[in-house]
Amino acid sequence: MQTNSTFQLFPEIEPYQQGMLPVDSIHTIYWEQSGNSAGTPVVFLHGGPGAGSTPSHRRFFDPSYYRIVILDQRGSGRSTPLGELRNNTTPLLINDLEQLRQHLGIEKWLVFGGSWGSTLALAYGETHPDRCLGLILRGIFLCRKQEIDWFLYGLKIFFPEAWQTFVAQLDTAERNDILSAYYQRIKNPDPAVHMPAARSWSIYEGSCSTLLPSPETVNYFAQDTVALGLARMETHYFSHDIFLPENSLLNNVHKLHKTPAIIVQGRYDAVCPIISANDLHEKWPEAEYKIIDDAGHSVWEPSILHALIQATEKFKRLFATK
Repeated sequence: MQTNSTFQLFPEIEPYQQGMLPVDSIHTIYWEQSGNSAGTPVVFLHGGPGAGSTPSHRRFFDPSYYRIVILDQRGSGRSTPLGELRNNTTPLLINDLEQLRQHLGIEKWLVFGGSWGSTLALAYGETHPDRCLGLILRGIFLCRKQEIDWFLYGLKIFFPEAWQTFVAQLDTAERNDILSAYYQRIKNPDPAVHMPAARSWSIYEGSCSTLLPSPETVNYFAQDTVALGLARMETHYFSHDIFLPENSLLNNVHKLHKTPAIIVQGRYDAVCPIISANDLHEKWPEAEYKIIDDAGHSVWEPSILHALIQATEKFKRLFATK
């Protein structure tokens, strides 16, 4: 494992296999495999929804042990069409994971997800608990109305400058329903309308994601592919209550009580406040719960990163005893 003074990551690796999987008449999803082709399978679920995956995401896992599966969800990253809202719902994302699992000939896998990735991991796990070796969840997001309202309005308590920039392009009346105003702009087919709105939405999220200011994080969120996928998918899913019944994730977490899990949560996560992780753990006391006292939301916060790698290493030891 490579080490420096601030964080630990496994070495950079390239995929040994990658492809595009048609999942319906509209969507084709990008997938890749790296690491040990005969190893324990782990699937990485990116955030957003819509943020896409990066090569760095391979580096949470020991490549000599894990068979690392990474995909870009519908409408995200290298999946096509980018930003497509048709046939894009949480149940369909769950079906995509099952299609990919079967396509790759995997019986069970460890499921790893942060932020929206934790949402999708929970939804998938509650639907297919028999396919989960375990779950590693970071920055818990249950997509309840209170969490969406916090993101749209409450964050100005801690990030007033970012919030003022975020709402600057909206009329005063539109600020009473920020989500609807942005959704209408971002799904407009004209790039002159949707791209400025998408960048504004994405930069706002990036600006609030770290405990300390991080220009690198903001620059990543400002990239066109990231911004369009993230803003389109988030406004779409938030406008439809992630296409699941109200409080579905907490109400069904009992289905995972026998599944080993580690929850990693930044104490000062402003994007996905710690109350959601606390609510989840109260309903799921069997899960190991690690609060990181010197971190915000971003997966790249040093202490978050360290805790997640500790988690993937802990599952290695757990699997070795079975």
